Amino acid sequence: MYNDSNLTLGHPSNAQQLSQASSTCLSNIRLIATDMDGTLTREGKFSASLLRALEDLIAANIQVLIVTGRSAGWVNGLSSLLPVAGAIAENGGLFYPSKSEELIALTPISDLVKHRQHLALVFEELKTKFPQIKESSDNRFRITDWTFDVSSLSLDELQTLSHLCQQMGWGFTYSNVQCHIKPQGQEKAGGLLQVLREYFPSYSLDQVVTVGDSPNDESLFDRRYFPLSVGVANVLQYANQLQHQPTYITAAAEGEGFCELANYILKSL
Repeated sequence: MYNDSNLTLGHPSNAQQLSQASSTCLSNIRLIATDMDGTLTREGKFSASLLRALEDLIAANIQVLIVTGRSAGWVNGLSSLLPVAGAIAENGGLFYPSKSEELIALTPISDLVKHRQHLALVFEELKTKFPQIKESSDNRFRITDWTFDVSSLSLDELQTLSHLCQQMGWGFTYSNVQCHIKPQGQEKAGGLLQVLREYFPSYSLDQVVTVGDSPNDESLFDRRYFPLSVGVANVLQYANQLQHQPTYITAAAEGEGFCELANYILKSL
């Protein structure tokens, strides 16, 4: 998590507590598209209560898709091990259906070797201005993006990094874990919409709830695409940085917030 003493925490002005959501609204949900780190995890780990919630959702015929910034290597394993319908990796770059070992590219890249070389050059250029940044440990398992640790970076530094990437023709985002150098236009919302169209065509967007906790989840809060979204309570630390705010906020943070949402949905059925 970055440090910024000037950041004022506050409740998003247009978000309501999840407890205020109507049971009619929640009973319509058939698919949950959720971030992972800080949203499903608790202090970086999956809890027993989370796994029970996922199992209960499956039993109620409610699908769960993970939409994470984590690497292709990580997500390949998680999509097959967790009780979910599949997982989107690298902020919309790739999709792994749970019942298949097939890797589905959501961002077309014609030459992966050159693509990785270009990303490495961009990272080295950023290091000339921010020598403290360090390549993330999972970067070696990535295909579409390049990551470095977000810790020790201030909000002003993150904004500068974003501007530098844009100048070099690349996109940039960050979570509570990592910073991402990525193809322009690659984001969670675009990847999720593509997966929903191609693999879950029977679900309308008002049957989908999106869940997240940080700036790289912001596109999942865009009501032009997703009328119902939920931020777990720790999203509040980014309230002043999000143009798109979640519809609802849970009372609990991290994985407990996701379990709170799952319980409300299951009770509404």
